[in-house]
Amino acid sequence: MPNNLPVLPRLMVDDAVKAALLEDWGRAGDITSQATIPATGTAKAVIAARRPGVLAGIALAESAFRQTDGDLSVEVVKQDGDRLEPGDVVARIEGPARALLSAERVALNFLGHLSGIASATAQFADQIAHTKASIVCTRKTTPGLRAFEKYAVKCGGGSNHRFGLDDAILIKDNHIAVAGGVVEAVEAAKTYAGHLVKIEVEVDTLDQLKQALGATPDVVMLDNMAPDMLSDAVAIAGGKALLEASGGIELDTVKAVAEAGVDLISSGWITHSAPVLDLGLDIEIS
Repeated sequence: MPNNLPVLPRLMVDDAVKAALLEDWGRAGDITSQATIPATGTAKAVIAARRPGVLAGIALAESAFRQTDGDLSVEVVKQDGDRLEPGDVVARIEGPARALLSAERVALNFLGHLSGIASATAQFADQIAHTKASIVCTRKTTPGLRAFEKYAVKCGGGSNHRFGLDDAILIKDNHIAVAGGVVEAVEAAKTYAGHLVKIEVEVDTLDQLKQALGATPDVVMLDNMAPDMLSDAVAIAGGKALLEASGGIELDTVKAVAEAGVDLISSGWITHSAPVLDLGLDIEIS
């Protein structure tokens, strides 16, 4: 499990889960469970991994059962950030059967999606563990789920880039085009930013990198550069700014990118395209 995982506030978790439950239940609730299961029926179930991966989102799954019926008990067996193998039990649930099944899909949707992000992040992080580079996420997230998806990245051993447009200045190619150049854009940002706001600027060429370094930003994003060019960029920068590689980073290329000597490697794929981790809920038949 990664050290120092952030804590998801219970209010934030419960609000997101409540909205998902209301969406799923519609106007009449779970009519299948109501039609087939006696109101007094009880059940025991386990959530278990069907594929290897990394767990994330257990608080949201637990919230789905708790909010559906306070008489449902949830025993959390695995914690966020834990590595899973097929068959590993993540949680045990016991209580009113109708409620258990009514919460099942929402619990698994959150758990599978966030665990998929954590698992994808871990795959990238494992490839570069021997280097100084860190995997970071981007703003390419599902609307309404950014905080949870960025949390899942942390569970997988990655780090977070900015959370939104308001917590850091990231000058990209279109900003540079309108501002009149790399130096002009960075200098304008410096006159605007407070002392706690970092400034990052994106460059596409080594000439742009040299211009950017002259304006002393905190971070330079090296966009779509091959490993050989990244190595040249690292030599040119000489530690004057943090260097972030970005653009088309894939699992089979991330190692070479990290070995070029960059500090950060950003990936939108780990949040917007990571496959769901297959976790299932099964009723225990006694």
